[in-house]
Amino acid sequence: MSVIEQRLAERGLELPAIAAPVAAYVPAVRTGNYVYTSGQLPFVKGELPAAGKVGEGEGLVSPEDANAYAKVCALNGLAAAKGILGDLDKIIRVVKVVGFVASDPDFFGQPGVINGTSLALGEIFGDAGVHARSAVGVAVLPLNAPVEVEFVFEVRD
Repeated sequence: MSVIEQRLAERGLELPAIAAPVAAYVPAVRTGNYVYTSGQLPFVKGELPAAGKVGEGEGLVSPEDANAYAKVCALNGLAAAKGILGDLDKIIRVVKVVGFVASDPDFFGQPGVINGTSLALGEIFGDAGVHARSAVGVAVLPLNAPVEVEFVFEVRD
């Protein structure tokens, strides 16, 4: 078991199977010393745990739930990277995270939602998990997902 997968296990987290693409793309590509993932939805066993816009109020996905779904996106991103690398210990650093939040027009807490991803990566990678980030509110995401996150990892051979 890799060091990273051991850290996941210590936190009660399990690396999922790679999420199947929902269109014409691949989950991740490597170029040089970088792995770029496609946008990762919060699939759990092939299903979205929730759908819709994030915000406060009836019929909306709560910011707290969306934060948890952003953590799931991190695990899905690591699974996509492992599919390319074979071993998560080849990740030297998390370089960039771009998070998208399907937002109700009155919701402005996108950074707090994407903290679910950022804090998870910090727990798993320590200082190497500190990254540049964007947290963007959007009108809608694929399959009506509440969050989507993409990653750039620096890797070694």
